[in-house]
Amino acid sequence: MSDRYQALAHTQVGKLVVKNLGLPNPPRLERYTPDSALVEGTVLVAAAPSSTLGDQLMADLSASGISTARSQVDGATYRGLVLDATGIDSTAGLGEVQAFFTPVLRSLARSGRVLVIGTPPENAADDGRAIAQRALEGVTRSLGKEVGRGATVQLLYIATGAEAGMRSTLDFFLSPKSAYVSGQVVRIGASGTIGVAPVRDPLRPLDGKVALVTGASRGLGAAMARTLHRDGATVVGLDVPALAGDLKALLDELDGESLVLDITAKDAPQRTAAYLSSHHGGVDVVVHNAGITRDKRLQNMNPQNWDLVIDINVGAPQRITAELLAQGLIRGNGRVLAVSSIAGIAGNNGQTNYAASKAGVIGFVHDLAGRVATDDITVNAVAPGFIETDMVKTIPLTVREAGRRMNSMAQGGLPIDVAETIAWLAHPGSSAVTGNVVRVCGQSLLGA
Repeated sequence: MSDRYQALAHTQVGKLVVKNLGLPNPPRLERYTPDSALVEGTVLVAAAPSSTLGDQLMADLSASGISTARSQVDGATYRGLVLDATGIDSTAGLGEVQAFFTPVLRSLARSGRVLVIGTPPENAADDGRAIAQRALEGVTRSLGKEVGRGATVQLLYIATGAEAGMRSTLDFFLSPKSAYVSGQVVRIGASGTIGVAPVRDPLRPLDGKVALVTGASRGLGAAMARTLHRDGATVVGLDVPALAGDLKALLDELDGESLVLDITAKDAPQRTAAYLSSHHGGVDVVVHNAGITRDKRLQNMNPQNWDLVIDINVGAPQRITAELLAQGLIRGNGRVLAVSSIAGIAGNNGQTNYAASKAGVIGFVHDLAGRVATDDITVNAVAPGFIETDMVKTIPLTVREAGRRMNSMAQGGLPIDVAETIAWLAHPGSSAVTGNVVRVCGQSLLGA
């Protein structure tokens, strides 16, 4: 659905009105295209004293073909700013953050990227380091609300032993693929260190992989299927019989396969497992995208709609995953990815059933990630905010506009923004990224 306000804000008259009245000014977000460089421009890399990841950062960026600089040049513009803050171990040391960013922030390009690299505060050896490293979260979340012009800011906590597992995450957050992701904290290596698989073709990292996407016929699911296919995966799309026609048309286009069934059916886990086993001998990426809403305030909720939303959104994913794991069908370096929502983090008026299901998805991820880490499987979730899908058309105008503007980007995201985040988490190089819930919400003002 088109955003007429955003279009108006970029006209000559609109720019004048927005500026004089102090209205939200949604920037044009730069998004990735396969025919462009991963990062167009130079990334400035700096390190606080005693930080340890500088050499690894430079090696990773060089391997991805990203131009870097180690010192600021007057008049230069930078596509990205990266600070290795792993050496900050006291409150006094936090001054290094200000010392780096204050002089260079005006040099950040439109749709620029800012990354701060730290160590998990829960693993700190003393209270000074724990305080300083946790303080970095306040820095990045606040800076994400300051930078403007389509720029984003993230904090990456790198656990000891996971230093070699950063590259796919650096690539994602420094590139236009992360256009609508900002203010996030990502932990790498939190559930143990997993070996990073080599990738032969950077443009097709999922070559030879099989990806199951539920709810694939339209909306977010269709965008995920297209993006995983772009990255080389053979996509098995699953959806309900009522959408079989749409599903077949999409998967035929992608040279994929259609699996038509209701995921809440009693035998759905067994049928899904049997298909993947007989046709592919297993699966590499499982994306639990299928979901519904049945909105009512709790005082008006009927038990049928409560149960249906819970079962589709989190009950069925739990059962299907359990069956695939029990049969050993999720291969090594496999991925289980689920779709949560900012409603599951912040709650939402009239969506107690939906919010419960999406908070349940977060519980599912946090529980399962630790249990399957030794099986070389990662588990993560994305939590979309306001995304421009057909569902938006049913939202009342005032609520719709509030949803669009109440984030650091002052606009809704696109299905491709969620799909790119899924593709990053599915990447073979993201083996050390597990147990995370990454919001795709333009840094919504709601929730954490």
